[in-house]
Amino acid sequence: MENNFNKAVNNFSDLGLHKISENLAAYIDFINKGEKNVVDSLYELTQMEIKLKAERAMNACVKVANFPYLKEFNDFDFSFQPSINKEQILDFQYLKFLENKENIVFVGSPGVGKTHLATSIGIAAAKQRVCTYFISCNDLMLQLKRARIENRLDQKIKFFCRYKLLIIDEVGFLPLDVESSNLFFQLIAKRYEKSSTIITTNKSLSKWGEIFGDNVLANAILDRLLHHSHVINIVGRSYRTKDIFDAKEEGDAGLSNA
Repeated sequence: MENNFNKAVNNFSDLGLHKISENLAAYIDFINKGEKNVVDSLYELTQMEIKLKAERAMNACVKVANFPYLKEFNDFDFSFQPSINKEQILDFQYLKFLENKENIVFVGSPGVGKTHLATSIGIAAAKQRVCTYFISCNDLMLQLKRARIENRLDQKIKFFCRYKLLIIDEVGFLPLDVESSNLFFQLIAKRYEKSSTIITTNKSLSKWGEIFGDNVLANAILDRLLHHSHVINIVGRSYRTKDIFDAKEEGDAGLSNA
């Protein structure tokens, strides 16, 4: 009996049913004691296995999404950025914008939390096993340029278009040359009304002509991005300098009280 039990445990393990393998002995004990019946035990063991596989699939989706860090909504200090509509941002985690094929554009100066919020939305999507990818604008342009040189540009654009959610970070931090601007337009045009894109930018939309070096091209890009979109303007201090300013304010307060 014991030998067959060990063989059964090994079989479950070989089949990748690790939760059943780990908990089989305990459930046999429950059955022998009359604490559980066979049907309930089988149900609970298989539920454990299903939950484990779902967690692994979710973690895999998050891992391959290429996020710069794993920061979620709970990690964001909304009180530090009062210009943000917290309810609007948290509503994005329910992914209705994906169903409607809408875009999200975060606009604000460096350090105000644009990348954090874009990442949080992306993680929420990836946890629901939505095909998601995060990339900086500079890295995106490098990949598209390399693909063009290697005569596989169409293939590369199709690669980025297969993501139901594409997050392009730091648009405008570096000006784009003519080739990069045209490649960016091609990608946005291909994704238009088919999938959702999240953009973070430090440039106001009225100045996108400076990014792309061409007002006509910039307007063509914005026309497609903004047709179905949510534009989030974040006005506030940088999180990166928060501690410096707080320390200075405390120091000034101390001097005034002296």
